[in-house]
Amino acid sequence: MKIQQSAEDYLEAMLVLQEEHGYIRSIDIAKYLGVTKPSVSYAVKRLRESGYINMNANGPITLAPAGYKIAKRIYERHKALTAFLVKLGVSQEQAEEDACKIEHVISHETYVAICDYVNEGSEEKLGNYDYE
Repeated sequence: MKIQQSAEDYLEAMLVLQEEHGYIRSIDIAKYLGVTKPSVSYAVKRLRESGYINMNANGPITLAPAGYKIAKRIYERHKALTAFLVKLGVSQEQAEEDACKIEHVISHETYVAICDYVNEGSEEKLGNYDYE
């Protein structure tokens, strides 16, 4: 199922926050993405209704398996694309910004080729080819 870029951004942010803090809160999502709390509330509601996240009335947000899969795919693309752009000589900050835009539209074939290029001669391998 194809989801919109903004939903992918929210799921990716949730994964990053989960890894950094061990939990996901709406206020942290708003700060991370630079959006308003009402925007987060709307997105969280839609993601919950679509089965991508779980949320108790007053509890933290958790990624459902379907949401985790999407978040992981986008986050891995982000990391690989950032590394690729930095390797080309782009500043870290600009590479992060550009990777965020590219990660949503790049083909699987191009992504695999970029990962192969970035991983050449590197001990730490980036990318996961298991999903498109």
